[in-house]
Amino acid sequence: MRSRARTLVPLALAGLLLTACGESGSSGTGRAQASGGGASGDACAPVAGDQLVVLEDDKQLQNADNVVPAVNMATAMANPALLPALDAVSAAMTTEELIELNAAVDLERRSAEDVAAGWVEENVDTAALEQGSGPIVVGGANFTESTILANVYADVLGAAGFDASVREVGNRELYLPALISGSEIQVFPEYLATVTDELDELANGPTEDGPATGDVQETLTALRPIAEQAGLVFGEPSEAADQNAFAVTQAFADGLGVATLSELADACGDGSLILGGPTECPQRPQCQPGLEEAYGLQFDGFRELDAGGPLTKAALQQGEISLGLVLSSDGALAQQG
Repeated sequence: MRSRARTLVPLALAGLLLTACGESGSSGTGRAQASGGGASGDACAPVAGDQLVVLEDDKQLQNADNVVPAVNMATAMANPALLPALDAVSAAMTTEELIELNAAVDLERRSAEDVAAGWVEENVDTAALEQGSGPIVVGGANFTESTILANVYADVLGAAGFDASVREVGNRELYLPALISGSEIQVFPEYLATVTDELDELANGPTEDGPATGDVQETLTALRPIAEQAGLVFGEPSEAADQNAFAVTQAFADGLGVATLSELADACGDGSLILGGPTECPQRPQCQPGLEEAYGLQFDGFRELDAGGPLTKAALQQGEISLGLVLSSDGALAQQG
């Protein structure tokens, strides 16, 4: 499942976002052999709690959707100070900070412009930036995180001497052609794996599996020649990622002492977990089938909810499901209290 192509997962909620699965064994893979068998029964039953945490995808089941600057090639060639300024953002941005930025806008109701300006002031040495000049329009899609990142890019470019502004340009079907042409926007905060598969599909037609993987550098290596063919260049990916992820409550994680999906499989090898999410999960290789095949997880049941939205969040918090598919940068993951 691609995140951020807005194909399956919207930005998030209280826990993480995204997909779910079908009834036990509904992926068609059957129950995989569990990798361990520590806790069982009630110990692995859902545990209610307000705070949600993401379990590390330590086997890289999900593709690497790290935030990466996309730039019109002609614009980058004409403005050598542009990419280094954007790379300064990538060097400083983490997933934890992206969660906090999203929370500041979605939960605290602060403006994206103010939140972005504060982050740049605290995290980027703007005095050290190479200087450029001329107008640059940074595009942003119509969701909170993209708007924040577009303003972060524009603020850093402004500090680097450019006359930078932000323009909301809608979804990828609208903004990608505009970025390639360079006529309306010249810069965009992209997501590595999603844009890699999207550009590959534009160049080579639809395929069952695109070139993106769970490895950042491997995906970036695949992206760059495809991007050059399209008239785009990409800067360095940040550590910050907005990708499909699996969340549990903090109380559930603490009770079992788990922080990764492999540890969850070791602790709950008896198939007592309840998975929640949208209807696509049982057929999606990066949802239930992937959890079963890559990690050896087994599930006792499934709750059909939404794609990482309020229903999935509420089901986790109310102790109705053990594990829910969300988005890794959801502002609802911000620590409370």
